[in-house]
Amino acid sequence: MKYLFSAALICAASFANAQDKFGEVFTKINTEVQQNSKAYQTLKYETETIGHRLTGSENGAKAEQYAYNLLKSYGCEVKFQPFEVESWSRKTIKVEIGADKNSLSQVKAVTLAHSPVSANITGDIVDAGNGLEVDYQANTAKFKGKIALIYLGVLPGSPAGTKSLHRSEKTAIATKYGASGVIIINTVKNGVLLTGTASVTGKLITIPAVCIGLEDGLALKEKLKTQAQVAHIEMTNFSGLIKARNVIATFKGTEMSKDKIVVGGHLDSWDLATGAIDNGIGSFAIMDMARTFKKLNLKTKRTVEFVLFMGEEQGLLGSKAYVEQAKKDKNLNQVKFMLNYDMTNDPKGFSTSRAEMKELFTAWGADIVKIDSGFKNLFNAGAGLHSDHQPFMLEGIPTGGGAGGKLPNNSGPFYHSDGDSFKLVDEQGLKNTVRYSTMLTYALANTPKIPVGVQGEEELRAFLEAQNLKEPLTIAGEWRWK
Repeated sequence: MKYLFSAALICAASFANAQDKFGEVFTKINTEVQQNSKAYQTLKYETETIGHRLTGSENGAKAEQYAYNLLKSYGCEVKFQPFEVESWSRKTIKVEIGADKNSLSQVKAVTLAHSPVSANITGDIVDAGNGLEVDYQANTAKFKGKIALIYLGVLPGSPAGTKSLHRSEKTAIATKYGASGVIIINTVKNGVLLTGTASVTGKLITIPAVCIGLEDGLALKEKLKTQAQVAHIEMTNFSGLIKARNVIATFKGTEMSKDKIVVGGHLDSWDLATGAIDNGIGSFAIMDMARTFKKLNLKTKRTVEFVLFMGEEQGLLGSKAYVEQAKKDKNLNQVKFMLNYDMTNDPKGFSTSRAEMKELFTAWGADIVKIDSGFKNLFNAGAGLHSDHQPFMLEGIPTGGGAGGKLPNNSGPFYHSDGDSFKLVDEQGLKNTVRYSTMLTYALANTPKIPVGVQGEEELRAFLEAQNLKEPLTIAGEWRWK
């Protein structure tokens, strides 16, 4: 049996090599991107002249128009996909902490989306550790009406195997156990503040949620061991219907034009900085992939759509709107694969939700290694949540993208923070994303047969359970199976 399985893999690999001869095109892509890539300079221009790209804001609309105009200037067939959703943005915030109501001192903090439009609460702080169910279950009563203090990741010294939930899932758990507010401690040194959504649904939550710096948070945890602490949280925010636009550049397929490869990433950013890393390096790489396709007049059997989604940061709003529109138009079944680029930089290989893609991806990767040995042909199969691939994956569509790269210039700690600026971007790392991903897109759109299809309901359920995604999807209200 083991022999037969090994033989099947060898045959599959041989088939992959036999059916796809893309080396010559890969070389052309490599030369074009290395010599003429526009990703770095256009991202620099956008961050300097527009700034942040918050969905629903004036800046967000400017960024949408800039992307549209840029793709048009490359000669692409481009369109807006408008959508109207409830969106959120911060206004004012004040957080004060002390031993009692009469001795409060202001603490540097940032509001997490989608906190209430207005909140003004004062309450005792209770340490909720990692913010997991187990942290509440020992004494559920003590959290009711209190402000939960939660560590963003996994606390040092936690039991081996302790999982890390998303901040939105931790906020949902705190709300479930009756907390009146949430203070989340960032994990980054030197007081860096992180924003992001604390809502699993992308809609307003019922309690205020804020983030404070690592040093302030750990000091507060120490004080709570010996002395009660009180917090006053006062905030105002905007929540209401806004109009936004995904930007789509289409390259029609020659033979299987109704089959579609979607290459997407979010154009929007949070408003604390210019979002150069999250997700400038992803979205501007996608625009340069489209430029490369047009410049080289690349032809593919399947249709390719390069999609810049808005509203990812506030709850995957743009990608959900894309999927819902495709359902309404009854053409979602045309999407055969979705490649997502969210903070992707200098990939060393390819990732996918479907392990069955290994032979094809590594066969193509072997051709890339011949061009550049810096590409290590790594392969990773697995699935996660909280980016624009999610709405596609939950419809059973295979997803993937770049893998194995590192963020440039120690930019990871500045994710979602006021430090996410263009100075963190590395030009060659961005070029590498463009050239390897253009090659992957071209190959995926041209290979005669993609070995995985869209999963049916039961197959998808089993897959998501195997990927340990049932719990977070249940918390988010997106687990649709009984």
